[in-house]
Amino acid sequence: MDASTRFWDRIAKSYTGKPVADEASYRKKLEVTRSYLHPEAEVLEFGCGSGQTSIWHAPKVRHIRAIDSSLKMVEIARENVARAEVDNVTVEQSTIEEIDLPDQSLDAVLGLSILHLLEDKEAVIARVHRMLKPGGVFVTSTICLGDSRMHFIKLITPIGRRLGVMPLVQSFTTQELVASLNNAGFEIDHEWQPGKGKAVFIVAKKPRDEVAEIQTGRST
Repeated sequence: MDASTRFWDRIAKSYTGKPVADEASYRKKLEVTRSYLHPEAEVLEFGCGSGQTSIWHAPKVRHIRAIDSSLKMVEIARENVARAEVDNVTVEQSTIEEIDLPDQSLDAVLGLSILHLLEDKEAVIARVHRMLKPGGVFVTSTICLGDSRMHFIKLITPIGRRLGVMPLVQSFTTQELVASLNNAGFEIDHEWQPGKGKAVFIVAKKPRDEVAEIQTGRST
């Protein structure tokens, strides 16, 4: 178990017990996401935390596979799913890097409040792109610390990680995040930030015309 997983195991109960900081923005993100879902959709949420977002979207899709690296988070999410009596959400301990899923098998992937906590976001974004069917969407909500003037955050996070009081936190700008998505082959279909310093909400779409490119041998 790595240091970040131990950190999330330790704070799982207190983290998931807190109310949503910006309820209005959270609701808007849910509604936008739902507009991209359909009754036959197969969905993956990685870094699912309490499982509440998967529970909200469950009535709109066929199935959601919700994963988290923290066993404590998984236990809480399973309890919440059982309490909500939702039968189309499966919760398991795994990471986006480890999970076994075939290419072009998903209609949507949700990665909320997670990309800045990854060792290699480019590799993860590329894997998500492969997992999605043409026309599928990658929904993210990401704190972009590179946009912040609070430069001390970039200095204290490595120290906090060594002390075990903070997880891995990467610093990049919104522009860099969008570039990473574009470089992986995504098109930005929706981008919204509720306020300065807030998480950037993005819906990135895998183009449908990739099917034609693959069939004609033009895709790399």
